[in-house]
Amino acid sequence: MKAVILAAGKGERLRPLTDDRPKVMLKVANRPIIEYVLENLDPFVDEFIIIVRYEKEKLIDGLGDEFNGKPITYVDQLPGEGTAKAIESAKEQIGAEEFIVANGDIYFEIDGVKELVGAFKREKADAALLVKEFDDLSHFGKVEVRENLVSVVKEKPGSVPGYANLGVYIFKPDVFEFLQRTPVSKRGEYEITDTINLMIRDGKRVAYAVYSGYWNDVGRPWNLLELNEYLLKNKLKHSIRGIVEEGATIVPPVEIGEGTVVRSGAYIIGPVKIGKNSRIGPNCFIRPYTSIGDNCHIGNAVEVKNSIIMDHSNAPHLNYVGDSIIGENTNLGAGTITANLRHDKGTIRVEVKGKLEDSGRKKLGAIIGHNVKVGISVSIYPGRKIGSNSFVGPGVIVDRNVPSGSLVVVKQEKAVMKR
Repeated sequence: MKAVILAAGKGERLRPLTDDRPKVMLKVANRPIIEYVLENLDPFVDEFIIIVRYEKEKLIDGLGDEFNGKPITYVDQLPGEGTAKAIESAKEQIGAEEFIVANGDIYFEIDGVKELVGAFKREKADAALLVKEFDDLSHFGKVEVRENLVSVVKEKPGSVPGYANLGVYIFKPDVFEFLQRTPVSKRGEYEITDTINLMIRDGKRVAYAVYSGYWNDVGRPWNLLELNEYLLKNKLKHSIRGIVEEGATIVPPVEIGEGTVVRSGAYIIGPVKIGKNSRIGPNCFIRPYTSIGDNCHIGNAVEVKNSIIMDHSNAPHLNYVGDSIIGENTNLGAGTITANLRHDKGTIRVEVKGKLEDSGRKKLGAIIGHNVKVGISVSIYPGRKIGSNSFVGPGVIVDRNVPSGSLVVVKQEKAVMKR
């Protein structure tokens, strides 16, 4: 069996982190999201087909041409938007065998795939999809069922309970006939849910499997923090491959990569994951649910808590980084602070695609893109974004989002008088 991974999307809701890379290549717990998808599909397939478009070179260079010894084929998505068009792009590679499809920006456990394969075979189905029960389906497609088969899939039915479509499927190759017949939706996309409804109306058997494990649709910045916390809490194994100096304190579980040095006075409370060739300390405090990438520097009098710091980034002097995401190759000047709590203790809203969205989190810090340089004594309000390739000058209070490629400075009026 082959697996088709959908990875062509831009990830607009995750900007500025996706300014220069596909969202599936964003790292959580120091690994690209798509690697978790491949890992959980791996036992069931012998080949991966990845549908690409936006910044595809970053994905191809990052993953290479195989995963765990199994070949990866990259296919450009056909013109048009939507999951149905993305799956149709793999027609020539699939041939005459059944295949698994998964969105490349979701996290699910291997048990979900086992349940899906089991339902597909048990019901002798033409297709099958993975579902999970939620109390509110406002952001999901609702899957209505009759006995052991799906009767209809409805897009975003509102705040009602029921089974949600999780974005993992199995199809027989005759699905391509229905993909070609799928009309454009009201959103201007070719939706796989419309394809499935066409199949059901034509008498095809569409099975479903109910999944009870952890699942995350990584569509917004705070979803990265949620997934990071889950992975560190449930998957991390205590492992010290670097150097820990005398006087440093490590409270397991903590993973420290080769070439990393943890200097005296550093205090690390797991679960924490630190990559290769990084410098930690002296005299810093790293709190639980933090992942720090390769070639990073966390320096003197720095506190980091529940955050993601990506490769080649630095918080070197007198910084507080809380509930925040720091992109690659970014540097925080001495005294830069990320605020992560409103005075009224309300949930923090974040601008997503031009609209404010409630994150549902009472604590959420900064979302900083890649190749950002932040000056000394900068204060960043909760939930604010700093776009990639930006420079923020000394003393700036970041109380609104900074667009990518910006220079932000404080204009001061000075009076120099004779004493």
